[in-house]
Amino acid sequence: MKRFFACLSFFISLSTFAVTVQDSQGSFSIDYVPQRIVVLEFSFVDALAIVGVSPIGIADDKDSARISPEIRALITPWESVGTRSQPSLEVISSLKPDLIIADFSRHQTVYKDLQKIAPTLILPSRREPYQSNLKAAAIIGKVLDKEDAMQARLAKHKEIMQGFADQLPKGIEVQFGNAMEKHASLHPGKSYVGSLLQSLGFKTPPMLENEVSSVHTGLEQLLASNPEYLILGHYTSSDISDTWQKSPLWKILKAVRNEHVYHIYNPSIWSRSRGVVAAESIAGQLVELLTSK
Repeated sequence: MKRFFACLSFFISLSTFAVTVQDSQGSFSIDYVPQRIVVLEFSFVDALAIVGVSPIGIADDKDSARISPEIRALITPWESVGTRSQPSLEVISSLKPDLIIADFSRHQTVYKDLQKIAPTLILPSRREPYQSNLKAAAIIGKVLDKEDAMQARLAKHKEIMQGFADQLPKGIEVQFGNAMEKHASLHPGKSYVGSLLQSLGFKTPPMLENEVSSVHTGLEQLLASNPEYLILGHYTSSDISDTWQKSPLWKILKAVRNEHVYHIYNPSIWSRSRGVVAAESIAGQLVELLTSK
């Protein structure tokens, strides 16, 4: 009997739930708690995971390893719906979702097609700063009927990040970038990582202050920026940084002269993930990197 009333209460809550939020297209309304959710960007997976919700489908770039181990530990197995840049509408439709969460930057052009499959919440993620990501997570919490849980997790996140910030030096210039085969891809102050660094008390070099996404950079441009601290991400065992280190210009860099060059191997969580868990992981790595000497 108790089980019967518990189930009845659950279905009543589903039927009485309704919420309206503002997303990147305007007003988004839903009158049920979504159960079958497809997400098309990694930061949205993060947002679901931190309130105990598992998506049934993820645009994981056809590589489940691109979802960080920390996030994979919080969710159940999912169906890949293709790449973030070009998710498969056919696969999404086959999953019969009752909510799709899409990225405004990547999916605005297929927004109407996604709406034909299921109600589509479209929010900013790609090329968005850290604070914008937190606002998107809060909206997702409301749509999932998890507002209290989301606000509690965001409050805890603020405390965790402050704890990391208290361990880090303040006011120094820090530049993060990925070393690719022929160039470095530097993340400016308005990028996710750049704004996250600023929230922790760092400065970002002013040379790229008007850029919002990563900038392809050669050694001469890096020298013109000349950050005090340089953090390089490496996806492969060999990249442009090997060539740079053989150049006399490399030795002129302040970060090199002062032994403030740090290396992140397989930097996916810095470059792709975004989100609450990603931010905490990045901040934790920064503490390890910058306080170990």
